[in-house]
Amino acid sequence: MKVSVKAPAKINLALDVLGKRPDGYHEVHMVMTTIDLADRIELMDLGEDRITLVTDYRFVPDDNRNFAYQAARLLKEKFHITRGVQITIDKCIPVAAGLAGGSSDAAATLRGLNKLWNLQLSTQELAELGSEIGSDVAFCVYGGTAIASGRGEKVEPISSPPPCWVVLAKPNIGVSTAEVYGKVQMETIQHANVREMVQAIEKQDYEGICEHLSNSLEAITMELHPEVEQIKEQMRRFGADGVLMSGSGPTVFALTKYESRMQRIYNGLRGFCDQVYAVRLLSESPLE
Repeated sequence: MKVSVKAPAKINLALDVLGKRPDGYHEVHMVMTTIDLADRIELMDLGEDRITLVTDYRFVPDDNRNFAYQAARLLKEKFHITRGVQITIDKCIPVAAGLAGGSSDAAATLRGLNKLWNLQLSTQELAELGSEIGSDVAFCVYGGTAIASGRGEKVEPISSPPPCWVVLAKPNIGVSTAEVYGKVQMETIQHANVREMVQAIEKQDYEGICEHLSNSLEAITMELHPEVEQIKEQMRRFGADGVLMSGSGPTVFALTKYESRMQRIYNGLRGFCDQVYAVRLLSESPLE
């Protein structure tokens, strides 16, 4: 038996860092939403009690370092599952890009194995399990749009923004999330407008959403990697309504209402970056 599950990427519309926690993580307050750029996870029953992971993308680990592998192992241990599974990841989301690709793969694995193994767990139960794997996994279980707090594991779904185009550009660099958070100075950090972003979404105010795009980590990553600021400048020059770095970076996204402008931004960035994508915001939770 096989189950196929979509694992969409996320972007941060607002990301605020509130301080360091006793557990070593940072307290965050974020608004995240899913976009129509997705990996595809296929789960197949194995005749023996083991987990195997198959991917043709060389930068994705195929062992217990992989979040999808960890998700399967967690379910097997928690619920004493003696069946095996082969996890095949068809990778489309860039790796180490600030788009939660690995977290979304884990969330999709949890949702898919819930079906394959007939565990009958609720979305909330799956999200709680996901938070044991990584900070963004709980949000990725829900999908859609949500406020995330704590270290990212506390998820409050909200209505989705009005539909628009999203152009993403990832420079050919890797960013260490730990390094970026390690450089956070709470005395000087620029706080994001999370409350204003939520209000703009509730009002379906597209212009307000573009106005309040903000990320407290952006200045840190731009200092480490000036390419991020250069991409932002290019996107603005080609007519983006709003521009922001997602997560700890390095991917930058541009929002625009119009397909013609999306094409202009996309074509303009193709000469500047190898990895450029034009997709839509997902208006609802993509759980299939």
